[in-house]
Amino acid sequence: MKCISVVLGLISVIGFSQSPKGIIPKSYVAYKTADKMVIDGDDSDASWSKVDWSDPFIDIEGIEKPKYNTKVKMLWDETHFYILAKLEEPHVWANLKQRDTIIFYNNDFEVFIDPDGDTFNYYELEINALDTAWDLFLSKPYRENDLVVLNDWNITGLQSAVKIKGTLNNPNDTDEGWMLEIAIPWAAYQKSYGEDNVPRDNFWRVNFSRVNWQHDIINGKYERKKDAAGKFLPEYNWVWSPQGVINMHEPEKWGYVYFSSKEGKDSFTIPQDEKLKWELYTLYRAQKRYYQKNNVWAKSLELLNKSSIVVDGKMMKPVLENYKEGYTISVKSPFSNKILTIKEDGQFLK
Repeated sequence: MKCISVVLGLISVIGFSQSPKGIIPKSYVAYKTADKMVIDGDDSDASWSKVDWSDPFIDIEGIEKPKYNTKVKMLWDETHFYILAKLEEPHVWANLKQRDTIIFYNNDFEVFIDPDGDTFNYYELEINALDTAWDLFLSKPYRENDLVVLNDWNITGLQSAVKIKGTLNNPNDTDEGWMLEIAIPWAAYQKSYGEDNVPRDNFWRVNFSRVNWQHDIINGKYERKKDAAGKFLPEYNWVWSPQGVINMHEPEKWGYVYFSSKEGKDSFTIPQDEKLKWELYTLYRAQKRYYQKNNVWAKSLELLNKSSIVVDGKMMKPVLENYKEGYTISVKSPFSNKILTIKEDGQFLK
């Protein structure tokens, strides 16, 4: 499998700034379907009518309402994770036809999945209105300056289909938008042969992004719009669960999808240990900033101005341990009695 190093426009804005106060990851209960799903880019399958749309997408920083609406539905069965995305768009266009090219140079829809929630070894899928896919595996977030992406990794058995309400690549009319239906086999995310990784009555960290560009029409064709200096104008990034920063590659901020096998309505509450993880990542980002300023890791939490953690009224004293090659910050959860730990490279351990 070929490894490539990439620093691309959409993910090149890598910062360690904190999310604006009050941003809480979205959550969604994905129900199990007993029906055979037909992946045709349509929502006519009876199972789709039984589940709710997500909240409308928001700007990636969680501040502005997007110009066009986007929303998703999710389902699952014993073999696949099903996603239905509805994208409002008055000008549906795409010109990238080769798999694993840089799809977000077109308007696209993107899926991010971290099955175990440790922010390492996660997956990305991008699809444009031509149903051209780019799937890739990332061993670490880009912020770790270990920019190795397994671009030749493929979702074996991926099914996807697009249905356009309007006409593709026709600047002479106004479209309603496009609908994308995706079926991802659980087997694509197996860590070992035969592993039963179906997340029955469990949650995965998931997020969705929509990239939308301003465009010009040149010689009857759509092209990304440029400024007076000839540089492409920045893209819009609209997401299901806001990141607080213009960077999708902070997996600890993604939403929670709970895969319910319950018949009838179910509910999901974000576990308290997850909230504790958010606080550990606050300390991790503070350590990043400290290192950037001082070229050495802080040896006490007091130097990071945060020596305690409070979650749901419970105060905890995390422990910082420094090593030759890095550090760990650990805390014992009063909710589960588990020791939660984060390393200098941002990997979460439990």
